[in-house]
Amino acid sequence: MALKPNGKQWTIREQIIEDLVSGLTLQFETDPENSAPFRLRIFGNLPYGNREILFDVDGGEAAAGTYPGGTCRPSWLRKAD
Repeated sequence: MALKPNGKQWTIREQIIEDLVSGLTLQFETDPENSAPFRLRIFGNLPYGNREILFDVDGGEAAAGTYPGGTCRPSWLRKAD
C-alpha cells in the first residue's frame, strides 16, 4: 500500500462503530505486544468474510486478510460478575 507523501500522523481511539446504513461494524483496537500494534476489523455481510487490517508503529499497512473470528467482541469488555 502506498503512503501519502508528507502524510501527517493522527490518532484514533479504541472504539466500535456500527454503521446501520451499510450494515458494517468497524472495530479499532491496539495490541502493544504485537509487531503490528494497530488493527482495524470490519464485520458485516462481506462477500469473502470479515476483514482485518494491521498497521505498524509508523501507520503503514503491515498485513491484511480475512478475520476468522465470528462476531465483533471487543477485548476490553469484561463479563460482569
